[in-house]
Amino acid sequence: MLILGIETSCDETGIALLDAHRGLLAHALHSQASLHAEYGGVVPELASRDHIRRTLPLLRQVLDQAGAQASQITGVAYTAGPGLMGALMVGASVARSLAWSWGVPSLGIHHMEGHLLAPMLEPAPPAAPFVALLVSGGHTMLVKVSRIGCYTMLGETLDDAVGEAFDKTALLLGLGYPGGPALARMAESGDPERFRFPRPMTDRPGLDFSFSGVKTHAIQIWRSAGPDARADIARAFEEAVVDTLRIKCQRALQASGLRTLVVAGGVGANRRLRTALQAMAARHRARVYFPRPEFCTDNGAMIAYAGLLRIQGGQTDGLGIQARARWRLDELPPLERP
Repeated sequence: MLILGIETSCDETGIALLDAHRGLLAHALHSQASLHAEYGGVVPELASRDHIRRTLPLLRQVLDQAGAQASQITGVAYTAGPGLMGALMVGASVARSLAWSWGVPSLGIHHMEGHLLAPMLEPAPPAAPFVALLVSGGHTMLVKVSRIGCYTMLGETLDDAVGEAFDKTALLLGLGYPGGPALARMAESGDPERFRFPRPMTDRPGLDFSFSGVKTHAIQIWRSAGPDARADIARAFEEAVVDTLRIKCQRALQASGLRTLVVAGGVGANRRLRTALQAMAARHRARVYFPRPEFCTDNGAMIAYAGLLRIQGGQTDGLGIQARARWRLDELPPLERP
């Protein structure tokens, strides 16, 4: 089975070809970061238009890289949500049209399930059951994965997602958009002792998150300390966020009785977060898995992998186009073993 994966949920166009036996054959990604940078955030209309321009050329590129023909594709998987509705509709329309013209099944995939399964693309993937920390620009959640396709929400953010908090704080510090990686680089030269930021919701039971207070604290410090404190603010902010995520992950492992943690999503590429979670896991005789950095961001490979599993299990769309701006992960139908 050869699956085409199409990802267009926000500001990155991702295309991939995944073979059931040979694995990932080729993938390509176009980022719209430079397109949205002058606006300080994603402009939905511009994102949708750029997906229209990029999707088919990237498909041709991936077919060439894989040495494959369109006639060999046996299924099409696309991101159906959650995400920007216009952007989702581009990928869904292209995917459904291609599937109809080729006479193959198509299936809309949950964006966060794709992220959750991204570590499965690695040579030594984790095995369920495990706890997953999903951290991206739009989502922050802890999920118990009893088996692939069976998800229980343990905790989620009550306000800003962690990636959103990174980007907004970076914008405050004059680091542009997207600012998460730039903030992390600046934090390397910051004084870890100068400022102490709060660790929200770690002084009470539970696994939910809140990051708006950390962002607000950064604004208050910025107003009092000024631009000369940029690196120190970046360091204090990053340490507060990483420490909060570490504490919650430790609680989730203890509460679930599991010893495997999977971390996925764009923020999963953060070096300080990886180091902190690996140290925590070692102390508690647990293991932590990350996808390679290129699969932390949105990409077509993760959508192709999720699509392969579900299409093999007999799940397909009808003739309609599926797109949902909001979609809870625990609303997914169970994955039947092929």
